Amino acid sequence: MSILDAEVLGALGTWLAGRRWYTGKGRTPRLTAVSGLRLDELSQTWLVRDDAGPEPVLYQVPLTRHGAPVAGLEGALVAAGPAGWVYDGCQDPDGAAALLRAITQERRLDPVDGRGLGTGHRAGPAPVPTGSRVLTGEQSNTSVIYDVADGEPVILKVFRVLHPGYNPDVEVQQALASAGSARVPRPVGDLVGRWPVRDAGSPGVVTGAGAGETLVEGHLALAQEFLPGVEDAWRVALRAATEGEDFTDRARALGEATAEVHAVLARVLPTRTADDAARAATLRGWQGRQGDAVAHVPALAGRAEEIGAVLRAGAGAPWPRLQRVHGDYHLGQVLDVPGRGWVLLDFEGEPLRPLAERTEPDLPQRDVAGMLRSFDYAAASAAGAPAGWAGAAREAFLDGYAAVSGGDPRAGAELLRALELDKALYEAVYEARNRPDWLPIPVAGIERILAGAGGT
Repeated sequence: MSILDAEVLGALGTWLAGRRWYTGKGRTPRLTAVSGLRLDELSQTWLVRDDAGPEPVLYQVPLTRHGAPVAGLEGALVAAGPAGWVYDGCQDPDGAAALLRAITQERRLDPVDGRGLGTGHRAGPAPVPTGSRVLTGEQSNTSVIYDVADGEPVILKVFRVLHPGYNPDVEVQQALASAGSARVPRPVGDLVGRWPVRDAGSPGVVTGAGAGETLVEGHLALAQEFLPGVEDAWRVALRAATEGEDFTDRARALGEATAEVHAVLARVLPTRTADDAARAATLRGWQGRQGDAVAHVPALAGRAEEIGAVLRAGAGAPWPRLQRVHGDYHLGQVLDVPGRGWVLLDFEGEPLRPLAERTEPDLPQRDVAGMLRSFDYAAASAAGAPAGWAGAAREAFLDGYAAVSGGDPRAGAELLRALELDKALYEAVYEARNRPDWLPIPVAGIERILAGAGGT
């Protein structure tokens, strides 16, 4: 029996509009049920399409239904009526347990309505959860933490906005773990779904759709080792900058870890030559962000030609082979794990970029540039950071990267400069729109990069 009847679907729109991961802020959701997958007698995970915006968006909404109100789940209530009380399945311990079992028991999830399919894949020993809780504060996904009997806790990332094709957060982390890398959390498994779409040109197409439909495949969830009680590199760096402590040893180790990850990815996942088409496409993206920045940030209005020259020089410089990378790399994406060193997280890439772009081989220097910008942010955010703190951290990071990779990113100064400038332009637009008080940070970075270009 379907949990998502017409009454619940109506209530779901109101509930969905209040979620942090709902992308249509300010709009009233217009929902259509696309597919429902049965987890167990109480739990189903539903894929619903929202047509309220200029482009349809597909959301995943795990739901549970109980015959009576469940104490402690008042904040998770989606709908209540004659058929029962319907809750967010991630916050309901019954629904959360069902989601994890689908992975660890490698279950086949049959469709509630005859459309779609789900399959769990286990990548390691099956944990036995004793309880669960949802992490707060996330913007684009929902993470459930499970306490495990006689073992380390597990985190399940439930992808809320779905795209056809394999999620890079799953694909890249599992490739690294399978190659023996300790720089990522140990995988537990993942959940893959199939669902019908109206666009026959979507990636991830598989056979088996009904008449007039295309059936596509993509990731629904990822389960992996949870590392409790540790700090991310942002907090570690911010504290060091605030207290005036030297961070160069830690930054050098972070550069080494980054190069290790890049080396493994180049070995185990496909690479390709950076041909003229790839260069041209990259330059178009850079120039698009340049146009946005010049339009939104008055301080950059007179620097358009200088900015363009740096970007064109980067596009014409020698490029390495393109490979899989992190894609959204900064200090907040790395954990400081005692006895293990730096551990990298969240290989999903920039969430606003199309999935097809985020799974393409890219320039490894893009990750390097992202981390260099992050050091600037840490220094600027710290009260009383010593002059030169960010510069010393940047150089130490590059030293560590060069020592492991065998190639110094500074040797390709024009390319690295263009990538760092592109990142700073993106930051400037974001800050101008959302946090104007922070705008001086990327603007100062842009000025520094342009000054460096003038000296070469």
